[in-house]
Amino acid sequence: MDSIEILGYIGALIVGLVLGLIGGGGSILTVPLLVYLLGYNPVVATAYSLFVVGTSSMVGTFQKYKEGLVDIKTGLAFSFPSFIAVYLSRRYLVPGIPDTIFTIGEYQLTKDMSIMIFFAIIMFLAAISMIKNGKDDHLLSISQPYYKTFVQGLIIGTITGVIGAGGGFLYVPALVIWANIPMKKAVGTSLIIVTINSLIGFLGDVQTLEIEWVFLLTFTLISIVGIVIGVFISKFISAAKLKKSFGIFVLLMAVYILFKELK
Repeated sequence: MDSIEILGYIGALIVGLVLGLIGGGGSILTVPLLVYLLGYNPVVATAYSLFVVGTSSMVGTFQKYKEGLVDIKTGLAFSFPSFIAVYLSRRYLVPGIPDTIFTIGEYQLTKDMSIMIFFAIIMFLAAISMIKNGKDDHLLSISQPYYKTFVQGLIIGTITGVIGAGGGFLYVPALVIWANIPMKKAVGTSLIIVTINSLIGFLGDVQTLEIEWVFLLTFTLISIVGIVIGVFISKFISAAKLKKSFGIFVLLMAVYILFKELK
C-alpha cells in the first residue's frame, strides 16, 4: 500500500466524520478525494461516492434514530421523488453527456470538467444558504402542500444524481428552510434521504461501469467507522455552530474545486 492510498483511506475516515457531524458533506470530500488524490475520473468518482455516502449514511441514520433525531415521515416524503430522479440521472442523463461539451480555440470544456464545475457551483449556493443567519431559516411551514415537496425532491434528486452526491449538503438546508425542522433533527432526517438516494442512484451506475469492489468496500468500511465517531461527537456541539461550520466547510471546498478545474 503506497502513501497515496494510505492518505485516501485517512480521507475515508474524515468523510465518515463529516457525515456523522453534519448529516451531509461526505460527497463533498469523497469526490475531490477520488478525483484529485486517487486519480479516478469524475464519472467513476461520483458513482463510488454514492455507494460510500449511502452505506455510511445508513449507519448514521440508525444512530440518529435511536436519539429521536430522525423525522421519518418528512424524510420519506422527500426521498420518493428524489430517488426516482437520482436513478434516472445516473442511468441515462450522466452517460448521455458528450465527452466534449464545446471547444473555443484551444480551450475545451470536457464532460469531466463540467461535472466538477457544476458540483462546485451547487456547493457554493448551498454554503451561502447555510451561512446566512436566522430570519431566513423558517420561510415555509411543515404543512406545505406535498406537490411542492415532490417538485423540490425531483430538483435536488436530479442535481445530486449528476454530481454523485448523496445530497445531504442540499437536504439539510432544504429541511431547515422548507420543512421548518430544527438543525439537529434536519441532520438526522437528511441521512435517511441520503441513504435511499445514494444507494438507488448507485444501482444506475452498476449497469454502466466496472466497479472495483475490494477498494470500494474497504473505503466504505473506514467511512462507517468515521460516521460512528462523528455522530458521537455531534452530541457535544451546538446546532448553531454546526450550521455555520457546515456552510464554511462547503464554501471552502467549492472554491478549491473551481480553482483546480479552471486554472
